[in-house]
Amino acid sequence: MTNFDKILAKAREKKDREQEKEQPQQQRSGIEATIPLDDIKDRVAGDTRPLDQKHVEELAESIAAIGLVQAVTVDAKGRLLAGGHRRAAIHLLREQNRDAYKRQFPNDRVPVRVMDFDSQVEPDRSLEVELSENEKRRDYSRTEVVAIAEKLRAAGYQDTPGRPKKGEKRLKPALSVIFGKSLRTVERYLSEPETPTSGEVFPSKLLKQALPKLKQWQQSKPKTPAEKELAASLSGLIELIEAVLQEQSES
Repeated sequence: MTNFDKILAKAREKKDREQEKEQPQQQRSGIEATIPLDDIKDRVAGDTRPLDQKHVEELAESIAAIGLVQAVTVDAKGRLLAGGHRRAAIHLLREQNRDAYKRQFPNDRVPVRVMDFDSQVEPDRSLEVELSENEKRRDYSRTEVVAIAEKLRAAGYQDTPGRPKKGEKRLKPALSVIFGKSLRTVERYLSEPETPTSGEVFPSKLLKQALPKLKQWQQSKPKTPAEKELAASLSGLIELIEAVLQEQSES
């Protein structure tokens, strides 16, 4: 074997090792795809829990408005692993609101996450995937939840106190169903202030930080002509900052 052959063989071995490392991760996370709705088959052993019809109806309404937020999970043969309520909601939407169904699922194709195993051959992995999704749902960020909330508001969902009127679609329960979070968690997402991205500071925060320092400097005695000029206009500047902060607190 020549030196070139040895180098080539080592390169192939390295590539094979890298592919072996990537494969388990792909098997765990699955592959995103779209398949026809009717190609999503029932679970081999049937549902582990009965479907909540009210949950299905609420999901169908939200899917009609904003589409499917989380894909249905299937095995390599198209058998359902997780997302039974979502699949039932899509079927219900197709039956009751054909226009919305066609709009959200062009060509009758539904987003799925395909896991690379056969649930009939490996039923233990099938149960593991279902339990994992139910217990460890993706932790959506506040920004994502707020974005979905805005889409629902645009679609007629309302966030009003008291008992809902007949036919009224409530925002927070819909978000709770979509994300699998409690109403308390949804309320916290919607009420907490937006967190700036790395390196970003909101103007109101800067004004709040600057105000006490400006008032402190105002108590000092100006010495230079520039300081005297600043002192003369500082009172008006402080009043303006306080007015801006007051407006923001009331908005």
